[in-house]
Amino acid sequence: MKTDAVTKYIDDATDDIVDLETTLNSIKAIAPESGGDGELDKCLALEKWLAQHGISDFQRFDAPDSRVSAGIRPNLVATIEGESSDFSIWVMAHLDVVPTGNLDDWNTDPWKVVRDGDKLYGRGVEDNQQGLCSGVFAVLSLLNAGIKPAHTVKLLFVADEECGSAMGIQYLLREHNLFKKQDYILIPDGGDNKGVTVEVAEKNIFWLKITVSGKQCHGSMPNEGNNAMLAGCDLALRLNDLENKFDQIDDMFTPDYSTFQPTKKEANVETVNIIPGKDVFYMDCRILPCYTLNTVRAEIAIRISEVEKEYNVKISCEEIQAESSPATPVDAPVVKALSKSIEVITRTKAKTVGIGGGTVASYLRNAGFDAVVWSTLDETMHQPNEYCKIENLKQDAKILVSLFMQ
Repeated sequence: MKTDAVTKYIDDATDDIVDLETTLNSIKAIAPESGGDGELDKCLALEKWLAQHGISDFQRFDAPDSRVSAGIRPNLVATIEGESSDFSIWVMAHLDVVPTGNLDDWNTDPWKVVRDGDKLYGRGVEDNQQGLCSGVFAVLSLLNAGIKPAHTVKLLFVADEECGSAMGIQYLLREHNLFKKQDYILIPDGGDNKGVTVEVAEKNIFWLKITVSGKQCHGSMPNEGNNAMLAGCDLALRLNDLENKFDQIDDMFTPDYSTFQPTKKEANVETVNIIPGKDVFYMDCRILPCYTLNTVRAEIAIRISEVEKEYNVKISCEEIQAESSPATPVDAPVVKALSKSIEVITRTKAKTVGIGGGTVASYLRNAGFDAVVWSTLDETMHQPNEYCKIENLKQDAKILVSLFMQ
């Protein structure tokens, strides 16, 4: 009977879901890098809403930041005591959102939630307020039914996810000892539209800025110079060919191989009849975790040296981003428990996957904690007309309830 009450509470919670989404959406929690003033007002509004609905065991961990008017970036933990405290189940969502982009591309006011059937439109309603709300309503459904979770649940609302997490999870890992090795850490901020994929691994991210320095000359006299663009094009092809060097396949990922792609290119000369003496381009490399970045670095250095000798140029390679993290084992307790709950609610077998993008889970994994990324999403985040499906949110809340009761 109590289980029925939990399910009914979530099914009947539409008005409260819309209310919380509307409250959070109305506050522009944008990072200073994007011209905003941070997340404090949104955090305070969330604290007030939660307290009014029965969740009041809060602890704040504020990261100092002189760039915002409040001087701090808030990280909030709400604790719900369980029958056992041998480990905690963390549901981690982020408070900040990205800017709207071109307002002409929106059909509604991005800072005012508009409901259209099962969809709620507005900036941040899916990324990451859907995940935030699913954790909140999972907890509220248990409190309403008078049920204690099997283990202590901690709802973690962090700052700064959209701009690197220096004031969010990185600050918490560096300055505070919040997590235990045996804790379950879930991040409802990525997934699929069925809610059955559990992200346990990420490719290594390796972004490079390549600067080729040759000798500028007139276009009619290439023999008088050293064409930096020509050397750069050759190097770009040789770096792209690293896909044949590092050729392992891992079907956990899509695509299932390492990628080495030339992307951005800077302007070099002003007119057609100048042989460029300098050429700059960038590489976006997403490398399977079976390879270390040092192994890749060594091979890149070899290919750079070959091009330098062949074209009589100098080449510098600057690392714009270099991130790697171990995978969460597919048989980790958090993976098995979440997979079980997914199957209970969706009647579909969960699938563990890896991704090519980077998430905040990498910081936790590098710190020695098993973390998973999962949610039921239509993946409209960062787009104009971002929306959240209420039924997706409710399904995730039910899956979390199932997990909390294991």
